[in-house]
Amino acid sequence: MTTPDRNAAQAGDLIRQFNHDTITTGDGWQYPPHTYAALGSLAHLARMLPQAIEQTLRPVEHTHKVGRVTLDSGAAPGPSVKHLREAIETAADIAGLLAQALDHAHAASSPMGLDTRGLTEFED
Repeated sequence: MTTPDRNAAQAGDLIRQFNHDTITTGDGWQYPPHTYAALGSLAHLARMLPQAIEQTLRPVEHTHKVGRVTLDSGAAPGPSVKHLREAIETAADIAGLLAQALDHAHAASSPMGLDTRGLTEFED
């Protein structure tokens, strides 16, 4: 069964695979348009992160609202839930900044291309 936490884990696995695939250049990862496309995809991902991050709080808030959150220490959960809420707000704000930076990088890479003159693989 697919669950939201499993979907997030799969997204992380795909980014880890991207990191492995892009360590060196080679077929499918060697020209400026590859950078442009990847930055566009990463910017799209980053634009969705604030919502995803904020929504991770829902299970805790739901459980807290019905008085069912417990802490290993036995302390009252209210301060910990408040701390988590603040940390999630900070993370969502930072993810928004990441999205802006990636949009900027995507735009900066937009005019870049490949001079194919003399490259036999691009001859007609």
